[in-house]
Amino acid sequence: MPQKRNLPLYLVASVLFGIKSYILYRFVFKLSMENGLQELILLINPFATALLFFMFAVWFKPEKQVKYIRRISLVLTLILYFNLLFYRNFTDFLTFPLLFQSSNMSDLGSSIMGLIHGPDLLLFVDVVLVYYLSKRVNWSAQPMFRQTRTAITGLAFALLMVNVALAETERPMLFTRTFDREYLVKNIGVFNYHIYDAVLQSKSKTQRVFADGSEIQEIDQYIDNQASADGESELAGVAKDKNVIYISAESLQTFVLGKEVNGKEITPFLNDLMKDSYYFENFYHQTGQGKTSDSEFIIENSLYPLSRGSVFFTNAQNEYNAVPEILSEYGYTSAVLHANNGSFWNRNVMYESLGYDEFFTEDAYTVNEENSIGWGLDDKAFFDQSVDKLKQLEEPYYAKLITLTNHFPFEMPEEQKSIDELQTGSETLNNYVTTVRYMDEAIQQFFEKLKESGEYEDSVIVIYGDHYGISENHDTATAEFLGKETITPYDHVQLQRVPLFVHVPGHDGEVKSEVSGQIDLKPTVLSMLGVQNNEDITFGTDLFSEDRKEFIALRNGSFVSKDHVYTGGTCYDRETGEVVAEGCQPIKEKVEQELNYSDSIIYGDLFRFFQFEHEEMPKE
Repeated sequence: MPQKRNLPLYLVASVLFGIKSYILYRFVFKLSMENGLQELILLINPFATALLFFMFAVWFKPEKQVKYIRRISLVLTLILYFNLLFYRNFTDFLTFPLLFQSSNMSDLGSSIMGLIHGPDLLLFVDVVLVYYLSKRVNWSAQPMFRQTRTAITGLAFALLMVNVALAETERPMLFTRTFDREYLVKNIGVFNYHIYDAVLQSKSKTQRVFADGSEIQEIDQYIDNQASADGESELAGVAKDKNVIYISAESLQTFVLGKEVNGKEITPFLNDLMKDSYYFENFYHQTGQGKTSDSEFIIENSLYPLSRGSVFFTNAQNEYNAVPEILSEYGYTSAVLHANNGSFWNRNVMYESLGYDEFFTEDAYTVNEENSIGWGLDDKAFFDQSVDKLKQLEEPYYAKLITLTNHFPFEMPEEQKSIDELQTGSETLNNYVTTVRYMDEAIQQFFEKLKESGEYEDSVIVIYGDHYGISENHDTATAEFLGKETITPYDHVQLQRVPLFVHVPGHDGEVKSEVSGQIDLKPTVLSMLGVQNNEDITFGTDLFSEDRKEFIALRNGSFVSKDHVYTGGTCYDRETGEVVAEGCQPIKEKVEQELNYSDSIIYGDLFRFFQFEHEEMPKE
């Protein structure tokens, strides 16, 4: 019979879990430390949080204390691990709304497997040790007296209050300005952040109940004051009654365009397409946690996505004024073509709210082992089969094609690689160039098929990158590829540029250098089709307007303007990347206002109170 140990198990488990959490925060999540106070907060928080959770055990009977400690140790560790897996892919932390997106999990497959590493088992060492010790502790050593329990509880809450007070000192208004989840985790830890996030979720759910028409009037007035609707657009009406074909280029970032690997261009077709298209070299994605679904939401509505979760899941039943619904009034048929599960990102529900007529899912395609790569149907087969579906649509049509092959973990069979992998320290980046090249070839073949089928001449083709493909976790390799010593926060914002091509058959190519973003596509496409926005609420500006808005806001509160880049609380000169003391504050205030207005529209479902009006542009 093993000798029983006089160990207060809740305290041992708290210390072990606190040490593990600190190591994870400091050296795996690599939360940046800017000063000594942040270091102190990060040191206190894991132990304060661990003691808070394990402290509840002392209010049970000794035998139940041991069972509780075993279970809570495993549960908390799993929460940490799920955040770690999510962080490896997105450099972000899980939010409460994402927990309702579990229907996506069955489609992730190899993406999740690519995020699991062998050393991850070390994360569970303390769980095993706690279980081992729980079999060998004296129950009499566990707190049993009310005075002792009260003292332990008081100590746990006192440590938590010290943590919160220091956090508010280091970052004033931490809990009211929550654009940056890393700041929250750094200051209050993953678990307290999740509790706070759950409170925010509950608060957002009540906004719709108490919303009335007054909020939308204030937002409409802001739009009227800020928008440049009177600016003349050089392409207004140029595509009247033409088809619109969107290509959502999965994970395509601008930094690979024009680059070579061992003498071969990564994107030869897209490089050539610049010569006879309007190409926007400073075009930014503005997505949040919803990734591809966020990019769809932005381009259809000219609203910002939410900072937490995906609008496609959290607010799919709202009233919207999306492009497909608007164009239906002008005789357009609308369709989405995507060879994936129709329920992924809740698309089969959201597309109805956006006004789409057709949704061609994987069931509409011939998918087999021979024509599948990574997530499913390869891009070449997808585009090849999609042309026939486009021909079935009644013209004029508005169609969006969403690619799949260039998706993490960027798998590409050796026999299908037409360019060498990179040789950097990141396998993800090394593989990325091979799938980007494959997508480039697929888009080229699609253009050829459109010309053969007769769909090309009467169509405007818009190609845009939906979101980043290479996260901050690969900055060292990215810097090596780009010939930089390191990737600074300024550089990271610049890496959020994604390509935008607006291809109008018969038009000469032109490179546009103005700062622009996905939020500008709705007003741009409607203008090109000859539709005027008399009464609409959009935060974007026609890309071809002479008078454009002065900034592009990213979902995390960063922004890019003509002269500045703002991110992480620092203002940079946009041309040189040098830190500057002035110039960002006025725009920062507008960015925060716009993001808050957009959130209010979504959470409050405010478009149900607004009367939208559109009309055709007068004929010349």
